[in-house]
Order: sequence, then structure tokens, then C-alpha cells
Amino acid sequence: MIETERHRVILSAVQARPVATVSDLCELTDASEATVRRDIATLHMQKKVRRVRGGVESLAPPQFVGLSGRPFEMNATRHVAQKRAIAQAAVEMCEDGDAIIINGGTTTFQMVHPLANRRCLVFTNSFPIAEHLLKQSKNTVMLSGGTIYREQNIVLSPFENDVTRNFSARRMFLGAQGVSKRGVMEQDPLIIQAETKLIGQADEVVLMVDSTKFRNRSALVLCALDRISTIITDDGITDAEAGMIESAGVALVVTTPGRADEVRTAG
Repeated sequence: MIETERHRVILSAVQARPVATVSDLCELTDASEATVRRDIATLHMQKKVRRVRGGVESLAPPQFVGLSGRPFEMNATRHVAQKRAIAQAAVEMCEDGDAIIINGGTTTFQMVHPLANRRCLVFTNSFPIAEHLLKQSKNTVMLSGGTIYREQNIVLSPFENDVTRNFSARRMFLGAQGVSKRGVMEQDPLIIQAETKLIGQADEVVLMVDSTKFRNRSALVLCALDRISTIITDDGITDAEAGMIESAGVALVVTTPGRADEVRTAG
């Protein structure tokens, strides 16, 4: 990533959260700590951000407190080939006429392209997914109600009397912040609350995660692995991670990025 691109990422990051740490920015830009610190110093001198201990903050911090986690636009550029292959395998599980739930996220968003050839009833809390399917497919789309979270491009509601309880799905497709033997993990309590309701409306739950998510951790557990019917990931998964899934009794589909027609099924 060149300097101007790194600067755009840093400026975007500080608009999405009160403070962006150096380690966060290293991960977002794939740059070294020394490079990120130089970028911060440059932007500070240009009076575009304020340098603080261990990171950087906006000169005009956002008044609206968003959800924990990276903004949608930042996540969308990470592991794209893996996400496309995972999404292709997910759509192959769908048939015309199926009622499905697609939770908001950058991996699940990749389902919109192969779904263009399907006629499903899709319930989603994602603006990008809903917009694309409405414009580019024959699928029927229902959008959940609630508060709009701009950074993640999703709609979440803490209330029990929303439309979620009136939808019954054959399958729910969702992503996650991380996966471990403890279960599926997320970063924000409101996401946990909303996704728990959605999971309750589906006969089967399909988890779509690239292999790096098996090394991520969070303090919040969405659900145990035994609530998941199938996990779709890429061929970067280790034997130990695959064994963990098999021991939980969860079906495993392993895709090869760049060769979406090639999958391995285990369990």
C-alpha cells in the first residue's frame, strides 16, 4: 500500500472510532509500526489528525458512538479471494424458493454476485446486500428495522417486537469476528443480541469465515459451535482447527481461493 492509500485508511479509521491505535493501523494498512508512526507524524503536522500516546485521534471525534470492530469499507478489502470462494460455496447451498437470512458483513456480501442467478426470499440487516440484490437480481428482499450503523452498513434493533420474529428461514448465513472451541465470537453486545434473534429464526446456521478468523479472539461468545450446522472456510485452515470443527459435529466445507468450483467437504 502506497503512502497516499495508507493516509486515507488512517483518516477513515479515526473517523470511525475515538482513537485508532498504532497496532490497529498496522493491521489495516499491512505496514510496519515505524511506517505507521511516520504516517501519523505527517498527518499530525498537516493538522489532519491529533497524535496521542499509542495512536491517533480525529480533530473532530464522531459524536455518534458506533459498534466495535472495523468499518465495512475497511474489511471489504481484506482476504477478498477467500471471501469470494466462501460465498460461492454458500450460494450453492441455496435453491430457488428458499427463505434465507444473510447477516451483514463483508464475507456474506460476496454472496450477492452468485445469488444473481437465484430466486430466493432474502431477509437481511445489510444495506449493501439489500441494495445490490434489489438492483441486480430477481430475489425478493426484506430488510430488518432498527438503528442504522453507518460504519458497518447494518441495521440493528434491541427490541423484541421487530420484524425478525416474523421471518422463518431454511438457513442463516453469517460471518464472525472469531471462532474457537468456545464458539462463535463477536465484538459488540448489540451485534450479539441482534444475531441471537436471527439465529433463532433459522433451521440451519451456516458460518462463513476465512481461515484467519480461527486465530482471532473476542471476549463475547455469540453461540456454541454445536448451534452451527456448517462452517465454510478456505484452505488456510490448519488440521488442528479442522479437527476442532469435526469434534463439535459441525460439517466443514473448505474452498480454494481463485477456484470457487473446488471445495472439500468433511464431517
